[in-house]
Amino acid sequence: MLINCVAYQEGKKLKDITIEEISDYLEIPGCFVWVALQDAVLSELEKMREEFDLHALAVEDSWHSHQRPKVDEYGDSIFAVMHLVNLAGHEVDIGEVDVFVGLNYVLSVRNRSNNGFLGVRARCEREPHLLSQGAGFVFYALMDAVVDRYFPILDAFETELEDIEEAIFVKGSARSNIERLYALKRKVMVLKHAVAPLMEETGKLYRGRVPKVCINSQEYFRDVFDHLLHINASIDTIRDTIGTAIQVNLSMVAIEEGEVTKRLAAWAGIFAVATAFAGVWGMNFDTMPELRLKYGYPAALGLITLVCCILYRRFKKVGWL
Repeated sequence: MLINCVAYQEGKKLKDITIEEISDYLEIPGCFVWVALQDAVLSELEKMREEFDLHALAVEDSWHSHQRPKVDEYGDSIFAVMHLVNLAGHEVDIGEVDVFVGLNYVLSVRNRSNNGFLGVRARCEREPHLLSQGAGFVFYALMDAVVDRYFPILDAFETELEDIEEAIFVKGSARSNIERLYALKRKVMVLKHAVAPLMEETGKLYRGRVPKVCINSQEYFRDVFDHLLHINASIDTIRDTIGTAIQVNLSMVAIEEGEVTKRLAAWAGIFAVATAFAGVWGMNFDTMPELRLKYGYPAALGLITLVCCILYRRFKKVGWL
């Protein structure tokens, strides 16, 4: 589905154009065309390939989607893949935006995501002195918007981790805490898979042999790299904290099991003494002196009760009961 198709010249919007007019505006000096598609079908991608002379391999990657974040060069053009990470309640949805960038065009193809980039276009149009840098600045603006959307997700993960940490020492919550920690770890890894590869690929855009289309925007891509570096470091910190929290929870489970074991051992000790007395007096030998005592039975019960009470108080004092 076509979202926008706009021609720009010297940082200013010329007009909204049709797909058939793209090739005409590409021939105008100082002009570039910015096209945005959503969930494009193969016929739309083939039409864009003809209009912009896109590389067939890049178009194939965009059509199949589900690509690893990357930045590939094809001559003077760039094909970039970025993941769009969205929180839907307690679940994480993964979308994708594929960006084709040439000296006089930008084509963005958004898949499996309803979060558009109309705000990016408005931002660029409000800054004509920057938009005059051409397609390279638009590419930066799109990448910057994608990266900026990672920060609220990172904050949500940190908040969720803090909530779990507060419940770690609540009795009986160890199992649910571990389940929540593993669920959070899985979501953090989704963000990690979106950030880490993109951080590595962004280095191509501002250092070493920089693609021609990005030469005028190197410092902006360096800023994006710094943001990705910060996010990646925060993700690693969260992962380490989750690992520590899981170990603490497992320790709490062991402690709780130890408490139960001590209680069971204390009660077993009390009943063992009662059983031992009862077993001795229950042998019924003829020569046993206690058998003919008038108050032998209540005395035996009293002695058993007294010993059990002493053991109970002792176990209670040491914290086993």
